[in-house]
Amino acid sequence: QVQLVESGGGLVQAGGSLRLSCAASGRTFSRYVMGWFRQAPGKEREFVAAITWSGGSTYYADSVKGRFTISRDSAKNTVYLQMNSLKPEDTAVYYCAARLGSGSIYYTHEYPDWGQGTQVTVSS
Repeated sequence: QVQLVESGGGLVQAGGSLRLSCAASGRTFSRYVMGWFRQAPGKEREFVAAITWSGGSTYYADSVKGRFTISRDSAKNTVYLQMNSLKPEDTAVYYCAARLGSGSIYYTHEYPDWGQGTQVTVSS
């Protein structure tokens, strides 16, 4: 059973930075795709970034490209989301997700495993 535990959220001023972590356990993740999604109040959950565990290919939503960086540490079974130049519109609960296999990496329904989420609040 896959377990994903996020940490690193908090309150930050606009222009600041945060690094989110997702500790993964319960499987060998070499064939997995790991994603970060976010959900703001009253909005649908949306794709933020993803990384293939084996090759390290990365994918980003246009809204975060150039500001956020996704990475993974295989020795620690941990995926990170470095968030720089944060904006108030980045305020949301951020979720880590995991999936096997091919298909679109952008849709929530493609990911069967989710963490509990961590709150990120960016003040103006």
